[in-house]
Amino acid sequence: MKRFWPRSLLGQVLLVVAGALLVAQAISAVLLFRASEDRRMQRTVGSLALQLTAASSGALAGPSGERLGERFGPMRAMRGAHERFGPRRMRIERTDRPPALPRDRAEPAIRAALRTVLAEQGLRGSDDLRVTSRSALSDPRVLRRIEMGRPFAPEMHLERARIVLASVPDGQGKWITARAISQPRDPQALRALVAQTFVLFVVLMLAIGLLLRRITRPLAALTRRVEAFARTPDSVAPLLPEGPDDVRRLIEAHNAMEARIGAMLDEKDVMLGAIGHDLKTPLAALRVRIESVEDDAERERMAAGIEDIVRTLDDILSLARVGRASEPPERTDLGALAASVVEEFEDMSQPATLAEGPRVVAPVHVTWAKRALRNLVANAVRYGGEAQVSVLREGNRAVLRVTDDGPGIAPDRLSTITDPFVRGEASRNRETGGAGLGLTLARAIAEAHGGQLVLENRPEGGLRAELRLPL
Repeated sequence: MKRFWPRSLLGQVLLVVAGALLVAQAISAVLLFRASEDRRMQRTVGSLALQLTAASSGALAGPSGERLGERFGPMRAMRGAHERFGPRRMRIERTDRPPALPRDRAEPAIRAALRTVLAEQGLRGSDDLRVTSRSALSDPRVLRRIEMGRPFAPEMHLERARIVLASVPDGQGKWITARAISQPRDPQALRALVAQTFVLFVVLMLAIGLLLRRITRPLAALTRRVEAFARTPDSVAPLLPEGPDDVRRLIEAHNAMEARIGAMLDEKDVMLGAIGHDLKTPLAALRVRIESVEDDAERERMAAGIEDIVRTLDDILSLARVGRASEPPERTDLGALAASVVEEFEDMSQPATLAEGPRVVAPVHVTWAKRALRNLVANAVRYGGEAQVSVLREGNRAVLRVTDDGPGIAPDRLSTITDPFVRGEASRNRETGGAGLGLTLARAIAEAHGGQLVLENRPEGGLRAELRLPL
């Protein structure tokens, strides 16, 4: 079911309306068909009832002894009533037994309705009523009438019509048989219903489609704007409000929110720049002043502390600026990018290797991508002793994978290890860990590219960290 269910608002509404319309038309068609069948049967029952009562009026008496002909008035009035109920009656037949042909078909529904009518009129013998039908062109009386040059009206459609025969005993050893032509179902009615459904379907779908397009077009533009703003929250011209008033108000509210967020981000950049300048200046002065410390060990510890503060400050400033690039991403060979990062670690005599793989090109901010991969390799070297780097392509994603043979990460900490200042190792010593911003920065860089950072413990031991970036 989900496979055929549209994902867009326009498709879902059109599909639901189309389904509801088809169901409603199907119910309407069934009701119309049943009403048409009821009318056809009522015409046939009425014609047969009038013939039988008229034929029996001279032979059978009602419950109070009067003649049925006297109860129903002159035959002229009977014929006028008969014309209202159905086609002109055929001649009544009196025989020793009910007429029958091999292919006659019993009509229990017509028999039940006709028996009720005859019983209400007080006609005796209705309990023995027999009703059958046959093809019109197989009935001897119809064929004899045609041979005598008395054709039926064209609207009779004898090739498709049926003759309904109703026989009742007359109380004198004879059977009175009445005939009525049951007209076939009109194919024009079905075609008219199909045409009506088609016209209604087209008009309704067109009207709803135009209305939904007026709603979904500005919503689609707003969605694209939100997605673009999430990737690069740059200050651009506000989105033009359009569509119904509710959608216009939504777009105007988004424009106001976007302008406020942009102003806050600009203020943040200015503030961080000032903080970085104000902190690095006294740190540089401290680095100069510690040179006067005579104890070499104490001087080195003080210098290492200053370097820790500077690196942590650089990480914080980098994390704050992710997503605020001034230049668009450029298509880059990720294999060459990974090779340059691995060479940096090899130059520092740290164990990092690059596996051969396919050439994968993706749009990235080179500086950010290098920084993210560098942080992953540094973590693998620090905690696993060695980093194995590979570049892969999986579907529409490029994967920068870093694996190690270390202890991995406790399963209950995998979901929080990328939070700021959360570390896999409890100490704050730069030699064994750090400030806990490396994975946070890598995750932020991946998300700024529309990708994600995935961390998994390997079954054979160690950690697998993947930067998955869209191609």
